[in-house]
Amino acid sequence: MKNRGMRRQVTGVVVSNKMDKTVVVQVETLVKHQRYHKYIRRRAKFMAHDEKSDCQIGDSVLITESRPLSRNKKWRVTDIIKKAV
Repeated sequence: MKNRGMRRQVTGVVVSNKMDKTVVVQVETLVKHQRYHKYIRRRAKFMAHDEKSDCQIGDSVLITESRPLSRNKKWRVTDIIKKAV
């Protein structure tokens, strides 16, 4: 198993920061349609742990998969790539 210890990392945009130490990150991926060969945008929302609560709505962030922190929270904010204007 060469992927052992490798945690998944994705980038997304913060869409909500109303909770304490938690942000909701929307991740957008391009997927090719099997039959029509057209690219479709798929969106998924992940709850991520933000220890210092320094993420704002519109920030572009890097999140990393981690152990379950609560019922819905299984990601951590690793880095803020770009701050919102």
